[in-house]
Amino acid sequence: MKTTQTTFQSAFEEDVYKGLTSFPKYLLSKYIYDQKGDKLFQQIMAMPEYYLTNCELNILKNHKDAIADIINKEGGFDLIELGAGDGKKTKILLQHLVDKEYDFNYLPIDISQHVLEELESSLKSEIPEVKVKIQQGTYFKTLENLADYSARKKVILFLGSNIGNLLHENAIEFLRNIKEAMTQEDMLFMGFDQKKDPQKILDAYNDPTGITEAFNKNLLTRINREMDANFNLDNFLHWETYDPESGTAKSFLVSKVQQKIAINRLDLEVNFDAWESIHTEISQKYDDTVVAWLAEEAGLEIQTSFQDNENCYKNYIFRKKS
Repeated sequence: MKTTQTTFQSAFEEDVYKGLTSFPKYLLSKYIYDQKGDKLFQQIMAMPEYYLTNCELNILKNHKDAIADIINKEGGFDLIELGAGDGKKTKILLQHLVDKEYDFNYLPIDISQHVLEELESSLKSEIPEVKVKIQQGTYFKTLENLADYSARKKVILFLGSNIGNLLHENAIEFLRNIKEAMTQEDMLFMGFDQKKDPQKILDAYNDPTGITEAFNKNLLTRINREMDANFNLDNFLHWETYDPESGTAKSFLVSKVQQKIAINRLDLEVNFDAWESIHTEISQKYDDTVVAWLAEEAGLEIQTSFQDNENCYKNYIFRKKS
């Protein structure tokens, strides 16, 4: 590898440089989500193999009354959603809160401005009664300002088991940061995918139609486009693993051949041995014991939880420990 560049034009460039000059190589999954990546992920959520979406939809449809009553117990609140996406699942709860005439504002946050604008537009036509204010940003950056969002009660929504993209150590830090932004009356409503048949988990991240593969390889497509690189996508294999002991699913791109990749914007040449991997994503699975441990380490406690009909997935409500 050779490079003469020591400064970067963006965090994306810096993270790509760090990841591809590390051993083993890695790339951060958050950079999959450009406009094309957003659309591919929406297709993934609609796949029959990707059970997570339907499980959480099942929970929200079957338990919306109980959920709404809990989060509205002390009156008006701000519903702050981290990683809002297209809001498909959240709209079930939003419609119910509107029907109950509860006093709330909806503040969706996402890394993708494009997705947020689509969400805002769809809400104006589908549930115009919702008072919505979008904000683009990463989870961690947004958390720095979370405590200043409102003087009234906050209900922080984090659906889709996005917490699973973090190793336990990072998940505890993430939860601790949320806890620091919470008052005693605030709540955190968060989804956790549960441990289950390992084959079911593998199928969710390695569909036969190749949508997940295209999603994973979108990282390389984006580097090609934005950094003038020459990745040949056909020379990389999408590979998924799952360890039932740790509950960790991992996604990789594996080089099928020995090759050199030029990333011209970084003045960087990256060597790949045949069958060398790039780690692109982690998706952690949980059980009640692990979730309770994460909460305890972060200074939170579980108030209650809701599960889908097949016991594949759970949404937990956390409060700050007194």
